[in-house]
Amino acid sequence: MATRKEPIWIARDLSKCSGCRKCEIACSLHHENRIWPEASRVRVFMLVPGADFPHLCAQCEDYPCVEACPFKALSISRKTSAVLTNYKKCTGCGKCIEACPGRIPHMHPADKKIVICDLCNGNPQCVKVCQEGGWDVLKTVTRREHPYKLYARKPEEQTRSLAIKLYGEKAEEFI
Repeated sequence: MATRKEPIWIARDLSKCSGCRKCEIACSLHHENRIWPEASRVRVFMLVPGADFPHLCAQCEDYPCVEACPFKALSISRKTSAVLTNYKKCTGCGKCIEACPGRIPHMHPADKKIVICDLCNGNPQCVKVCQEGGWDVLKTVTRREHPYKLYARKPEEQTRSLAIKLYGEKAEEFI
């Protein structure tokens, strides 16, 4: 009997992000076969100058987005433990967005279905391009290695924490 691999997660060192957006490009190329950041499963936010950061699914253990879907359009991958969207069942109602502590799932700009990080079937392209570029913002790790719930927060909350880390007391002037 094959042993199940431990679930992975994409750890983040947000203070290293340069805002290059290559993670968005790699994701959209992988999923959409073209550069289309609006359809990317990872989105880079910059709500304070110089405080860019990638925002993507934190793969919560309790999966509030999956539980909230009234149409059972979201499921959990047996291989990666990532959230998967069944586009035939998804109505784009947005209940998963409301349930997500980070408001991370979002509507595909054309299909009006929910898009969410599926970990690229265990080989996250955003991590690959970030590592190749030497930024090391994104890194694939096992879930137990990092407190991933810290990243299941809204972009505004992430920005506040990052700005304080980057600018100290001066951060209040930017927030």
